[in-house]
Formats: sequence, structure tokens, C-alpha cells
Amino acid sequence: MVRDPVRAQVLAAVDACTDELIDFTSALIRIPTVNPPGEAYPDCAHAIGDRLRLCGFDVAYFCADGRPEHTTAHPRVNVVGRLPGRVARPTVHLNGHVDVVPAGSGWTVDPFGGTVKDGRIYGRGACDMKAGIAAAVYAAAAIRRAGVTLQGSVEISGTVDEESGGFAGVAWLAEKGHLTSRSVDHVIIPEPLNVDRVCLGHRGAYWFEVATHGRIAHGSMPFLGTSAVDHMAQLLDRMRRDLMPRLAARTTAVPVVPDRARHATMNINGISGGQPVDGIQTPCVADLCRAVFDRRFLLEEGFEATKREIVGLLEQAAADIPGFRYQLRDLLVVHPVHTPPDSPLVAALDRHIHDVLGRPATHVASPGTYDHKHVDRIGGIRDCVAYGPGILDLAHQPDEWCGVDDLINATKVLALALLTLTHSV
Repeated sequence: MVRDPVRAQVLAAVDACTDELIDFTSALIRIPTVNPPGEAYPDCAHAIGDRLRLCGFDVAYFCADGRPEHTTAHPRVNVVGRLPGRVARPTVHLNGHVDVVPAGSGWTVDPFGGTVKDGRIYGRGACDMKAGIAAAVYAAAAIRRAGVTLQGSVEISGTVDEESGGFAGVAWLAEKGHLTSRSVDHVIIPEPLNVDRVCLGHRGAYWFEVATHGRIAHGSMPFLGTSAVDHMAQLLDRMRRDLMPRLAARTTAVPVVPDRARHATMNINGISGGQPVDGIQTPCVADLCRAVFDRRFLLEEGFEATKREIVGLLEQAAADIPGFRYQLRDLLVVHPVHTPPDSPLVAALDRHIHDVLGRPATHVASPGTYDHKHVDRIGGIRDCVAYGPGILDLAHQPDEWCGVDDLINATKVLALALLTLTHSV
């Protein structure tokens, strides 16, 4: 129950703008910002920028010049709005990514229709994360409409390419000085982690490629060659027998969800070896096989130990298997991030989740990475969490949706948190 009159006015202002909030979410869904290749990014950036201007924000657009993803056909356009307070600091930055994954099959509604039905808003990106962007915008709008002048400042950004790493989005903004600890104190990313949960961070990711090299020979006399595919199969068997049990035995103290993701994991993303199976065949022993691995490591493991373990397994295979030759290539390294649960940002969200929902908040961490990694590692902003409307399990699914009640409640939580974090009440 909120008894403070200022907070009560802000909550009433959120209720009063419910129709606008829903309409804006639907409007964003109708802009098909599909990644890859990165369609309609400028349209979405300007839709957000126009709405921010109506809410009193100063707005700027930033193209990720120099990034290979930024092309004439598919420009990478980011938008940042700033609502100055009485003083510049503290500043709270709310960031959402505009890109969505391809719709895929299995839909019973138009994936880019923004349909509102039975208390749900449907469409690709409904929960991941255009509802979150709308919640951020209208949290700030409600404060202004309630007649409250902020003490500190608020920024809201719509950025690109989170689904493919965020390097032309949040990473680029941080590298160029637009999102760093020099001007920002707290960051909230309204990803769909469920409306009563605060996400403190994520596991680490190490993507790497292993290539095994053989010796080509006639397929009728394979004994005269060395099969790179056979050697890859032996490597995978060693991983299954020797590495996987060790990973499954490791558990993090960080509250990663779901429970099985609290363990270290590894996935084989893809394998390619020998001749293409759908082409014209010739009788040859495969002299090359490549596999890409996705190793998710825990805060307690660290990257250096994680890579040493992979190298050790490869070196042991080279020592044990006659003719085994390999190359290891790093593809992506993302270090784990974890905001302390006693941070002022977490405390504010905890308090206001309880105020709005009437139940305690739950702290979680993500099994996969999101743009927190760039906010922390490049921007140097330690006080960062994910909190927003939507059910995590619905992201990337057919008939993706966000509940209207979740959208309204998350907007209320964000509005109250902005008041607290900018020292405005």
C-alpha cells in the first residue's frame, strides 16, 4: 500500500495513461525490427524518439558508424532521450533493445499485428522487449503528468542488435561515452524476467571453434588417410565422458534460473566436416572437421580456468590419439556479471515491487547474457539490473505475448523506482 501522496499521484497517472501505454506497445510491435538482418531500425528509433519528445525529453540519435553491421541497407540507429532534473546527478538510465528475432512458424495471430485480446498484447517482441520500452517511457511520463519535478535525471534509450550481441547498440554507446559511469549512476534494463523478479546479472559465455585436421585419401582405402571426422567424434566422446560430469557437478551461488542453469553447461552449436551431404559425392576421407561450442561458465569458475580446462582436454586428446591435430579459435568471451543484492538500485526495486504487487521480490540471474555485460564491462556502471514486464519463457516463442496487467504493474514499479533513485521523494 502506497500512502505517500506524491507516489500515489504518480500511480494514479500510470492508471490514467493505460490506453496510451497499450497503444504504444502495439505500435512498436507493428514495426518489424527483425534481426537478422536489422530491418526498420530507423523507423522504430524515431517512433521512440517522437514519443520521448512528447514526454518532455531531449532526444538524440546515434548511428553506429564504423561497425560492420551498420550499412546503408540496414543502418544501426540508436535513440537516447534525457529528462533533466533539478541537478544532473543521480541519473537513472533505462535501456531497451528494439530488435526482435524472426517470427518463425506456428503463429495463430499476426506476429507483427500488435493484437490486444483477452488482456494480452500479442506479437513478436511483445515481451522481449517492446513492452519493456513502453513501460520505461510511460514510467517517466507518469511522473511528469503527476506534476512532479525530478531531483535527479532520467535517460531512456532504444538500442539495436541485442539479439546478436549488442555491439552496435549498447556496446557502441558505451564505447563512445554516451552510457558510462561518468554520467550515469543506475541502469535498469526492462527485459521480461517476470514482473516480480529482479535480475542481478548473468553467467559467462565462452564460444569457441575446434577444427580437427586429417589427411585426405581415397574413400575405398580409408586406411591410407586420417579422418578428421573420426577424430572429432573421439573428442566429443571425451567431452561427454570426462568434461560433462565435471560441469554438471559445479553449482553457482548466484540465483540463476531455471535451476538446472545454476550448473556449468556446454552445448555443441554446430558441426561441419567432410563433403556437404546434399552435394555430389566423391570418395574422399575427410581432412577437416569443425565444431562450434557454447560453454556457459559460472562466476566462481572464471574465464581463464574455463579455457585452461578446454585446452587441457584437447592436449590430452593429442597425446592419446595417433595423428590427432587441432586448432582452437576463440569466437566470443562474455564475463559473468552480478550486481550485489544490497545495492541501492536493487533495494528500490524490491521495495516498490512489494508496494505495487503486495508480495516480496525474488532475485534471479539469467542463464544467457544480455546488455548488462556492456553496461558493466565497457560503461563501468556497476549498479545495473534487469526488471520489466513479461514472462521470460514466452520470449522467442510463437504467439509471444505480454499481459496488460504485467505491463501496467511494471510501469508503476519503474515510476516509483525513478522517484526513489533520483532522490525526488
